[in-house]
Amino acid sequence: MSDKIRINFIYRNIKSGFFSIHKVFRPIENDLPAESRHLETPTFHAGPFDVLRNLLWMFAHRDRKAIHHITGVMHYLTLALIGCPTVLTIHDLSIINSHNKLKRLFFRFFWYSLPLRITPCITCISEKTRQELLTEFKGLAANKISVIYNPLDPIFKYSPKPFNDKTPVILQIGTTANKNLKRVFQALKGIPCHLVIIGKLSSDEINDLEEKNISYTNKVGLTDEEILLEYQSADIVSFPSLYEGFGMPIIEGQATGRVVLTSDIAPMTEIGADAVCYVNPYDADDIRRGFCKLINDKSYREKLIAKGLENVVRFDVSAITASYLQLYQKLLKNRKR
Repeated sequence: MSDKIRINFIYRNIKSGFFSIHKVFRPIENDLPAESRHLETPTFHAGPFDVLRNLLWMFAHRDRKAIHHITGVMHYLTLALIGCPTVLTIHDLSIINSHNKLKRLFFRFFWYSLPLRITPCITCISEKTRQELLTEFKGLAANKISVIYNPLDPIFKYSPKPFNDKTPVILQIGTTANKNLKRVFQALKGIPCHLVIIGKLSSDEINDLEEKNISYTNKVGLTDEEILLEYQSADIVSFPSLYEGFGMPIIEGQATGRVVLTSDIAPMTEIGADAVCYVNPYDADDIRRGFCKLINDKSYREKLIAKGLENVVRFDVSAITASYLQLYQKLLKNRKR
């Protein structure tokens, strides 16, 4: 790759409290053989004046000789980059599946409809997200959308530990509505275990845990290293989510050498391959059966762990970086024609 190529990685303001996209692209930035800049928008809010402020900021930072990679969320920034080589990564469509009707129309137009039309190169983090885009936005050119998976952070490495089949530690990552906590609690009622929940719990969720007499610990604001320690201390990773664009806990758990319970729906089936315990996320009884099988069946656990270590090779940061590098080179080549 030529030393003259520059890449501007553009992120939502870190004060938003949402660091997941920063964590995804940080290993890619570090691995790329290119000159790169890390840029964050002035504000993370999404009101009309905030959008305008961020657009003016983006216009002031545009560089026609550099590739601009909008790493997610702030899709509308492509409006300030017309004429510049631009890559837009879309993680999911959750933002247009929520809010009231007026807000949905606002987000649909400025976050998706306009950016999708004007951006020359779009990446999705799973085939499921790609198919959602093509279904939701008819007429969108399929050939300008490619799927490049999220990379596994290199800090997640195999760390074996004896499985505690008497009182297993079950790690639940995330507490937003899509994480399906209510059914997880229903499934675990009466099962001897200790549930570690990463993310803020509501008072109703705390009451539910106490009513069901589930032993638990709730942790928030953990560093990457502290989250890694939670994986290493766990016996089972719980991720029966109702909606995801990717599902990082699946591969983080597999890389650490932990068995993972997740949903039998896309993209979890795409990411987990045949190396996880799949359950129906809408059926608490099926989730319970999955936990019980993982706790009681040693040979099943050992098979999943071995397959999981094979599966995570697909998400090695070097392989993901190589895919992006190829994409950047193609974008610049097409621009010169």
